[in-house]
Amino acid sequence: MKRIIQPALLLATLAFAVAPAFTPSFQGYDPAKFPVQIENPSVQPAGYAFAIWGLIYMWLIAHAAFGLIKRRGVRAFLKPAVPLTLSVVLGTVWLAIAAASPIPAAVAIIAMAGLAIYAYVIADPVQDRWLLSAPLAIYAGWLTAASAVSTGVILAGYGILPDATAALTMLATVLIIAVTIQSMRPNLPIYGATIVWAIIGIVVENWGAKPTVAYAALAGATIMALVTLAQLRRPMAK
Repeated sequence: MKRIIQPALLLATLAFAVAPAFTPSFQGYDPAKFPVQIENPSVQPAGYAFAIWGLIYMWLIAHAAFGLIKRRGVRAFLKPAVPLTLSVVLGTVWLAIAAASPIPAAVAIIAMAGLAIYAYVIADPVQDRWLLSAPLAIYAGWLTAASAVSTGVILAGYGILPDATAALTMLATVLIIAVTIQSMRPNLPIYGATIVWAIIGIVVENWGAKPTVAYAALAGATIMALVTLAQLRRPMAK
């Protein structure tokens, strides 16, 4: 496993990055697939926020290539490689799953997020941090938010919760999870900053039309930003 995991990670990451070119454009789950059809779910961020994927793809490729070429067999790079590989393999097929059926897609993105978060929290936060823990931080951060968005759309779309209530519930859930994870790596603000980026996208999408959700999201982004900045003062954690 140790001999093949780093090449496998690079190949899987490259496949992950090019997969959107070979799958239908994804603009959110099709409302027609839900019993309660909501054109613009409150929990979903504005479209511009998804541009972060370009940075995520490039940084993950840099991580995998650097690990294979310069840190082949080094434990710090081997340790998170298996869960990260599993996550990006799921990510490679996620767009196709999402276009077909929301519930399997929601399950898949939660699994992706769990694997990415695990890879991040077990990664060494000191060694080669900008090519080891930093790319895992942005990936895990975005998936933390994205899995909550997916869950919120499911909750509203199946009438389990009203649209605004689903959004507020998932905002609270994201904050609890994100503050906990950020506290594990207080000196690397990229995870927290990614959460703030995602939540600000919800503010922008709901501003004016759904003030309750917009103001709650703005409060959540502020809390996350303050927590992330405050924790930068803590000693480096291993």
